[in-house]
Amino acid sequence: MTRLPLYLKIGELLHREIAAGHWLPGERMPPEAELAEDLGVAVGTLRKALATLEEEGLLQRRQGSGTYVQRAPAGNAIYQFFRLELLDGGGVPSADVVSLKKCESAVATGHLAGKPLQQWQVKRLRLLNNKPAAAEEIYFSYAHAPKLVLADLHESLYIHYREQFGFWIARVEDKISCELPPEWVKKHLQLAGNTHCVRVERRGFSNVDKPEEYSITWFDPAHCRYLARWS
Repeated sequence: MTRLPLYLKIGELLHREIAAGHWLPGERMPPEAELAEDLGVAVGTLRKALATLEEEGLLQRRQGSGTYVQRAPAGNAIYQFFRLELLDGGGVPSADVVSLKKCESAVATGHLAGKPLQQWQVKRLRLLNNKPAAAEEIYFSYAHAPKLVLADLHESLYIHYREQFGFWIARVEDKISCELPPEWVKKHLQLAGNTHCVRVERRGFSNVDKPEEYSITWFDPAHCRYLARWS
């Protein structure tokens, strides 16, 4: 599996924080040494992350003065639809694949195309700051990649879709409930047998408004929360 470099993950985290209004346009961000310590990364890694946001036009670095927010994001972040964060806010997201297999899920078929088709099923463990936060069950059409292997996957499936399948996820629909999770989720999130989790059922639509991804995400609200922001 292709991993996102740490500086990109940090850049995505800062992107999300700016989008949430944590720092407003025109506002100076904390000094690099302080921000790097808060994020638990080296100053060099932070500087690479800030440089990517500066290239996007989100930040402006003023010699001798500091780093300032130039403008709010326009919604093109890698994790723009990632809704989970730690209870005290933020958290650098990453993912570990639990399994990859071909299947024929009637539920996924109904949400993806409404006709019989085979899917790839990806089970993943989502982490925030390298700690397990959620378990995901993701489906997309088998026709996109009949010979897919684990090593082909990118840590960000949305990047994989764009670079390998020729579409990108432009919007999502989420349905949220609270239920007992399946056994594989209990195992990977280390949950007691009677622990209820938040269940997020999602349909992801492509840039041509075609349903291309169906997923179910389970997370323990004692460890993280779902947060959606609009502007």
